[in-house]
This record gives sequence, structure tokens and C-alpha cells, in this order.
Amino acid sequence: MANKVIIDSTTLRRFPKVELHRHLEGTFALPTLHRIALKNGLPYEKDFSRFQKEVQFPRDAEPDFLLFLSKFKNDWYRSHQDIRDIVRDSVLAFAEDGLFFIELRFSPEHFAFHNNFDRLEVTRIIVDAANQAAAETGVLIRYLITFNRAKQNQYEMISLYQDLRGLQIPEIVGIDLAGDEINFPPQQFTEFFQTVRNDGVYGTTIHAGEVSPAQQVWDSIHLLHATRIGHGTSTIDDPLLQKRLIEEGVVLEQCITSNYQTGSWVDEKHHPLGRLFRAGVPVTINSDDPTIQDTDLTDDYVKACTYFDLTVDDLVTLNMNALEGAFLPDTEKSELKQRYLQAVAAFRQAHNL
Repeated sequence: MANKVIIDSTTLRRFPKVELHRHLEGTFALPTLHRIALKNGLPYEKDFSRFQKEVQFPRDAEPDFLLFLSKFKNDWYRSHQDIRDIVRDSVLAFAEDGLFFIELRFSPEHFAFHNNFDRLEVTRIIVDAANQAAAETGVLIRYLITFNRAKQNQYEMISLYQDLRGLQIPEIVGIDLAGDEINFPPQQFTEFFQTVRNDGVYGTTIHAGEVSPAQQVWDSIHLLHATRIGHGTSTIDDPLLQKRLIEEGVVLEQCITSNYQTGSWVDEKHHPLGRLFRAGVPVTINSDDPTIQDTDLTDDYVKACTYFDLTVDDLVTLNMNALEGAFLPDTEKSELKQRYLQAVAAFRQAHNL
């Protein structure tokens, strides 16, 4: 079959995708969020189109980090049912983006903070609602728990982590560290991630090298035992680091549109993803916060194919990188790879590719 570059969004939307870096907090079903906001008497526009402009980053706007951050709210949800509804409807939409498998990350703090809901109960609700939606659509789903550098110190993180671990939810497979890279470097979280490593239950991914130098990627690997890195764009500046990532199979979760909107990498056409991929670094394509960005994962695929001349075979390689980096047992990972290649074969046949 033909191995060519696809830039048609309709076709790429149907391409089976594996995603490792998407935040639930930035992925919400807009009609459901609008209904929740009006039901709870929140000060938002009753007109849906105007509401949409309020809660999303302007799609074609210039990069603006503070504007981007301002779109993240944690006071929407006034009941457990609100959380259940937004999670279910958001995950139902994943199939429309061609998702085959996703590791969806979320912060229990985000959904629980405003009402001081029990973090463990919130976690159960999110996983249960998302599992139900994923089962309805056939999307395979696992979860990462996000801890925010700026909102908890490592000892508070350890306490919450140990409580969450006690839930023994098998679909939760990893721990994510997000937030302000500059003022809260890896050195401040060594005990927390040593605890995670000692337990040997969860994989570790660290947001690093997005707005910080490549040294922070090194530190995340050495000090926090990361086997995946969120963003890691500054890796392009360090050939030795690239060599290390290749040798150890440390996967970069890269997000073209998000990096543009936040201003962390404004030259989309020369985003590091293309060069790192050609160099053999295990990179992956991800959406990050697609609803807030007024975008979706397919948009990032269109950009990657357009800017970097990625062929169908290249996309398969990128998705196999993602499956290899997934926080799954080897036997499950092997089976998933076979199923993924079957899905790709069906896509190729349907589109004569």
C-alpha cells in the first residue's frame, strides 16, 4: 500500500492514535460544561457561542501564557454528579478524534478543591465515569494522577499518593508531575518520587524542558526516575541528552499546539518534534489541553504531517513509540501493539493507503 504524507484532516481524524499526554482538566465537553455553569449559577454567558469564547483560548491568537492559564478553572463542579457528567461526556468524544488508546491524566485536587470534596471519592468517580464512557466507544483507557509542583510540597504529595495507592484501582498506572518548572525544580521532589520508585507500582512522567533548559530533563531522569518526559522541547539543544533518551527509551510527550499557545515554542513549523523524530529520539504526538486550546489531537497530526512531511509509516512509528512508552505490563503492551497494527491495517485498506 502507498506510504504517503496525509494532510487531510478528515482522513487523519480516522487514523488510529495513541496519546500519552492529555489533561482531563483541559478536555471537557463544552455543552455539558455550559449546562453545569448555568445550573450552578456561575457568572458565565447564557449564549453558548459567547460562553465558548470565554472559556477557550482564541484558536488563532498570538501566544499568551497568562491568558492560556486563565482558562483553567476549578470552581465549575458543585456536586459529584457534575464531575461524573463532565468526565463521561468528555471521554465519549475521544472516539471522534480517532483515539485507539489513551493515558488520561488528572489531578484529584483540581476537581475537589473548591468544595473540599474527598480526593479519594473524586478519584473513584472520575475513573468510573471515564471507564463507562470508554467502554461505550471502544477506546482503551488508563489513568495518570497529576501532582502540581506549585500547589503541594513533596510531603503533602506523599500523603495523598499513599492514600490514592490504597484505592488499588488497577487502571491508574502512572504518576505525573506538572506545574511551574522554573520555581519548583526536580530537586524539591526527590523523596516523593523515590517513594513511588520504591513501591514499583506506577510509571513516572515529569513535565520538564518545556520552559526550562535541557538540564531539567537530565535531572528528571536522574533524580525523579522519569521514564517519560512531558514536552521536553529543550532536548533539541542537547545531543548528549538525545543519545541518552534513545539508549534508555525515555519517551518525549510533545504537544505542538500547546507549546505555541503558551509561548514555550512559538515557531510551530520548526517545532523540535520533527528533528527529534528524524534523529531517532522516541517522541510522540499529543494534544495536552485540547478543549481549552480550541483544537484536538487531529489538528496536531495535521501540523506534524504538514511541517515535517510525516508519512503513514512515520505516524505508525510515532504511535508505536507511544505504546512502547505506555505504563503497561509487557504482555499487555505486546497484545496492544498487535491490535494497534490491525487497526492501522484496517485504516490503510479503507483509505487505499
